[in-house]
Parts: sequence; structure tokens; C-alpha cells
Amino acid sequence: MVSLTAAPGAAYIGGSWRPGTGADLDVIDPAIGERVSSVPGCSSDDVPAALRTAREAQESWRRTPAPTRSRYLREMRNVLLRHVDRLADILVVEGGKPRAEAVGEVEFAADYLQYMAEWDRRIEGHVLPSDSEDERIELLRVPLGTVVAICPWNYPIAVMFRKVAPALLTGNCVVVKPSEVTPLSSVAAMSLVAEEVDLPPGVLNLMSGGRDVGAALVGSPLTDMVTMTGHRDTGKAIMAAAAANMTRVSLELGGKAPAIVCADADVDAAVAALIFARFQHSGQVCTCAERILVDRTRYDEFVYSYRSAAEKIRVGHPMGDVEMGPVVSAAQLAKVEAIVERAREQGAAIETGGGRPEGAAFERGYWYAPTVVTSVTPEMDVMVEEAFGPVTPIWPFGSLDEAIRVANASRYGLSGFVFTSDYRTAMRTVDRLACGEVYVNRTHGEALQGFHVGHKESGIGGEDGLYGVLEYTQLKSVYHYYGD
Repeated sequence: MVSLTAAPGAAYIGGSWRPGTGADLDVIDPAIGERVSSVPGCSSDDVPAALRTAREAQESWRRTPAPTRSRYLREMRNVLLRHVDRLADILVVEGGKPRAEAVGEVEFAADYLQYMAEWDRRIEGHVLPSDSEDERIELLRVPLGTVVAICPWNYPIAVMFRKVAPALLTGNCVVVKPSEVTPLSSVAAMSLVAEEVDLPPGVLNLMSGGRDVGAALVGSPLTDMVTMTGHRDTGKAIMAAAAANMTRVSLELGGKAPAIVCADADVDAAVAALIFARFQHSGQVCTCAERILVDRTRYDEFVYSYRSAAEKIRVGHPMGDVEMGPVVSAAQLAKVEAIVERAREQGAAIETGGGRPEGAAFERGYWYAPTVVTSVTPEMDVMVEEAFGPVTPIWPFGSLDEAIRVANASRYGLSGFVFTSDYRTAMRTVDRLACGEVYVNRTHGEALQGFHVGHKESGIGGEDGLYGVLEYTQLKSVYHYYGD
């Protein structure tokens, strides 16, 4: 049995934990559908204190040399690595993530902190010639100020530090708002950092709470940037609220990633890659292959192999040696059930899955079997709306032009996949797919040094690499006149 330590408070502000004035947040174990803990909550009334504290701390923090700020990130990394097992256990119980994936999430966060720390001496400005005699023009990269980081439930620790690391490195102070669905893992990580890293008070803060807390953080004139990962509709609401104060936003809002399997593809390799790219964390990953488009000449072969592979996925309690656990919540399960039922109503065929797995172990909790859907058309809801669950629609195409047209006929544009043995086909498909990142002959998973970016309604701004660092800065122009 995993020991879930009680949260030390509702908010970590100015270097200490504080109570909040909001309702407690229940922590539900999705494997059994029962409450196993709770986290004290804040309300919107608690928000001004957090933002004022961060703003006051930022003046000193921005003057702190970048290598010193980098040292704090390295210390945070070491904290995560010392407590991988403890944090992974919380991720499993709170979010239903298989333990091997939970360990991987904590290690990713540690790697991210190390990677971002290495940018301490690499953020450059420019010196330009002037139009005037005895003058130089200097372009400086300066911090934005106070950054609000709104984190999702599917990767609460990884995304938290994915936002915190570049923000702190570039001289900003941060207020983290964890998801109310999975608050305990974020609180646990923050608690460990608070205990073991001597960060200046107010530089890094956290507030647990619901939508009222998020809305107050976004709408405050004390907030200089909002970085958020989550649902498209929430992102649109944030963008509208941020407009009142011209607050900068960076939004990663999910997708409906198409995977195109061409006639000359290695079907076995494509199946192996796409099984992982669909069913990792029960399909609750923004870059998951949400729909697969297969050349008609290889369609039957692909469907047979993919269905067989899906039926072999080890589904079970996420603490065990499994490949897939439950979905995160009752609401998420209802969403998955609804999109599959709608597919049935619209004439689709369920090749496998389509409900709870069989067995006593799956009678409680939020379980849904790996599901493969065929006899679909491009207009069906299952091909258009983000399922964010273990459901794969597969559709046959007659030509690459047709496949790309269907792939691009989406409001989303986060990621896409193409499988082919022809380099020209791969590159032409990459050029034409309307999305921010494309995986060629491989499964999903972005690199630290890349740039995770969405097009269309999949977001604005981005994360990772050099361009992810620069998201947390703004340019300042300085005109140096040295004449008489």
C-alpha cells in the first residue's frame, strides 16, 4: 500500500506553506474509484497574496546571475532523482499511470531541469550598427516578470517543471496552479523542493484550487505571462481573459493527431510504433495518434496486426507489470464511452474493446479496454473530436493527396505521423501536414532540445529547446550614444 503523506498546506507562498480559504480537493484512485486522500484548497481570495509575493521577489531574482539561477535548477533535479520512487508512487495512485511510465515522468522532469540549467550562459542578445554616428544599438533578452503556470492532470510533475525550469532560469518568478484532478503529486514535488532547496522566498510558489483560482491568476494585472497545458476550451477562455491586461500567453491545447501509413510502409514497425503512440497512459497524451489513415492496399493487413497487438496489451493495476491502467477520472471515462457509443450510432464497427475489460479487477474504477474502430468515415465524431482515451479509429485512403486532405481537415494541429520507405514521400508529407511536429517512421515523444508547438487550435507559443527558453523573455532595445 502506498503511503500518501498529507499535503502540508493549500499554498506555498513566499517560502512557507499556508492554509487556503477554498474547499478541499479529493484525491481519487482511478483504479478503484475511491477517495484515498485530499489536498487543502485555495479560493480566488488567496490569489493576490501569491502574485504580490512573486512580484516582490522578482526584482531581486532577475538581478541574480544566470549561473546562480542555474544552480538552483540543478539542485531541484537532484531532489527529484532522490525521490523518484516516492513521487512515482503518488503519480500511480493519483492518476492511474503504469508505474514504469510514472518513473519515466519523474526522470523526464529531472532531465528537463538539467537541460534548462545548461542555458545559463547561452541566452544571447544582439549588438547592431546605428544610423547615427557615435552610437550602438543593443537588443537585450529580459524576463517577463511573474509567470503563472497552469498544469494538466496527465503529466502533473513533468509539465510543472517543463514550465518552471525555463521561467526561473530566465529571471521570472512563478506561481504554479496544479490540476484539481491530480493535485497531490505537484504538491509533493513542491514540498520536497521546499525542504531541500534553499530558493529565495517568493521565487517559486504554488496554489492548489479549482477554476476560480485559475481564473483569478489569469485575470490579475499582476500576472505577466500565463503558460497553460490543457483543454482547447480552457485555453480559449484564458486567452480571452488575458486580453484585458495584454498578458502574454503560451498555450498547449491538445490535438487529433493523424497517422498516415503509406503503401510502402513497414507495417510491423508502424503497428509497434502506433500501439505505443495511441495507448500510452491510456491514450491520455496530447501527441497520441488519435486517428490512423492507411493506404487501401495495406488496410486489411494493418487492421489485423493492429487489432491483434491491441488485444495483447497488458491491462491491469498500474502498480504491476502492465502497459495500460485506467483512465484518470469518472468524467474522462464517460467521455470515452460517449465517443465510442456515438461511433456505433454513426455506423462504425468495434473490432475489439468498446467497454470495460473483463474480470473482477475491473469492476471498480475507471477502466476502458483498448479499442479499435473501423468502418469509419472522415466526418464521424470519432475521427474529428479528441477522444483522449484508448480508442483508435482506422480509415482507408486511396491516395496520399486524399490522406493529407483528411489529416488537415481538423481544428487541431499539434502532431502528425507518417510511415513510408520513400524519402521523397516522407518529406512531401512533412511539408504538407498542418501541424507543429511530425514523427517520421517512429512513435511519439518530443526531445528536450526540440520545440513542442501546436498550430491552429492546438495552441500558441511552445515549449522546449532554445525557442522554449525564449518564450519566457522579451526584448529590450537600448541605444548607446557615446558622442560629445
